[in-house]
Amino acid sequence: ERTGATLPAVQDFVNVPGLGVRGTVDGHRVLVGRPKLLTDAGIGVPEALSAALADAAARGRTAVAVAWDGEARGVLGVADAIKDSSAAAVADLRALGLRPVLLTGDNRAVADSVARTVSIDEVYAEVLPEDKVNVIERLQAEGRAVAMVGDGVNDAAALATADLGLAMGTGTDAAIEASDLTLVRGDLKVAADAIRLSRRTLATIKGNLFWAFGYNVLALPLAAFGLLNPMIAGAAMAFSSVFVVTNSLRLRSFT
Repeated sequence: ERTGATLPAVQDFVNVPGLGVRGTVDGHRVLVGRPKLLTDAGIGVPEALSAALADAAARGRTAVAVAWDGEARGVLGVADAIKDSSAAAVADLRALGLRPVLLTGDNRAVADSVARTVSIDEVYAEVLPEDKVNVIERLQAEGRAVAMVGDGVNDAAALATADLGLAMGTGTDAAIEASDLTLVRGDLKVAADAIRLSRRTLATIKGNLFWAFGYNVLALPLAAFGLLNPMIAGAAMAFSSVFVVTNSLRLRSFT
């Protein structure tokens, strides 16, 4: 226990994507992550620790194994606190006609527990970073447009692969760099707002193009053939510009 003391520096730190981390602390080689991280390093997991891992998973927690000096020493049970707004955010996405999917590296029990809480039916659990990419590519091959929301290093490749990558501003730099759009607040409801705003913006652009071309395509030929006073045609062109600007400014009222 190091209460009030400075924690020792970690040397030779390595992040193993989808599995955990390893490094050297005070001369001790330490591994923290999935049991597979330990077994890949030739470290066996004792029966007591295996039981603790199973118990943590059964209680809906992410079980993290800890080993140092070539021996498994303990298990950490980590539980994510689901934000109060998450269920409402998923409902908002459904209302937009989207199909929410939970894609996570957590174990199946944890993923299913979270999915039930926020009302998500389709769950992909215990997936490595490259598997997240494979899931997205499979959905795209089915003709679906895929938007991915993520905040971690393990989400970066999937964010880059998705048709639309949305990174949480509270997430890692890797996720932010790989995404198309960064959500300043770490709240999933903002993702639904961003999609709603983008749809309204696109509708405004289409409306502007329709009316601007309508004014000019109708007024200019009539003026050229002497069927319309050129002053009126010029006024129509000027009005089309005013309309485009005014119509676009309506987006400022978006809430």
